Amino acid sequence: MKGILLINLGSPESPKVKDVKEYLTEFLTDKYVIDMPYLLRQFLVRGIIIPSRVKNSAKLYESIWTKDGSPLIVHSKNLTDKVRLKSETHVALGMRYGNPSIEAAVLELTTKGVHEITVLPLYPQYAMSTTQTVLEKLHKTIKEIAKNVSVKEIAPFYNNNQYINVLTESIEKSIDVKKVDHLLFSFHGIPERHIKKTDPTKSHCKIDGSCCNTPSEAHKTCYRHQCFETAHLVAKRLKLTKDSYTIAFQSRLGKDPWLQPYTSATIKEFPNKGIKNLAVVTPAFVSDCLETIEEIGMEAKEDFLEAGGTKFHRIPCLNSDNDWADLIVNWAINTK
Repeated sequence: MKGILLINLGSPESPKVKDVKEYLTEFLTDKYVIDMPYLLRQFLVRGIIIPSRVKNSAKLYESIWTKDGSPLIVHSKNLTDKVRLKSETHVALGMRYGNPSIEAAVLELTTKGVHEITVLPLYPQYAMSTTQTVLEKLHKTIKEIAKNVSVKEIAPFYNNNQYINVLTESIEKSIDVKKVDHLLFSFHGIPERHIKKTDPTKSHCKIDGSCCNTPSEAHKTCYRHQCFETAHLVAKRLKLTKDSYTIAFQSRLGKDPWLQPYTSATIKEFPNKGIKNLAVVTPAFVSDCLETIEEIGMEAKEDFLEAGGTKFHRIPCLNSDNDWADLIVNWAINTK
């Protein structure tokens, strides 16, 4: 029997400080998120980052919390329900951090007789801090509790024609691109060193403005290239000119160089360039969460308006869009 497993990032159980602390500790001590030696990573996260950030993080989560819980969890569960109805098969949802866990999701499927799992990490672009850590955790779990189960992986879909169509249509449902001054593609940032670590050639990725445009085996695991490719393909579908959209990166942590330009600085500069009516889409995320609702929809909006902007549109993620659910079912059926 076959089953489908959707895996997303995760969320705290509640916006209470103790729950946020537990979630952030699990998340930030992942060796693929903060890629430092074990003892240094533990000291940095538990001794510095968590104590200095947890209370503020809890307030931010509280600002987006709904009566049904965390937006990311709610949207992910709704998507899972739709995929289950449309596929008429066993479908489970797991989170890399927090609950429902990957272990619980695998057990949910195997107890129903599933022996072949098609897994979709809910990240359009590949990164060691997302796709790689999810798949490693899944395969470790399978080895420990479901040795006779086989796994088929749906690859990062950043340039998949069907995904680009669904994403483009979702933007067009939200705004009339002809009536805004500019469209900003804001992707989640990662440290530049992550790009070089995931380069299988160990020489191609220089982040010099040209390597992402030069064909290479490295592009299969290059987050930066894949972000730019997603944005360019969507812009082409929307028939945008080169000066009518911008690509930037948000959510920087620490002092190391991260992918640039930074969303926060970019947004503040727009009004001085005559961009007063701005729309922002966040294609590194398929589910609305803290980074899209608070960081973009609240914080970035406030920065833009204070800098002289007049209208700010946050385009929702795909969430549980019907076309998105249909596409996942199609992928699950056709993945070899």
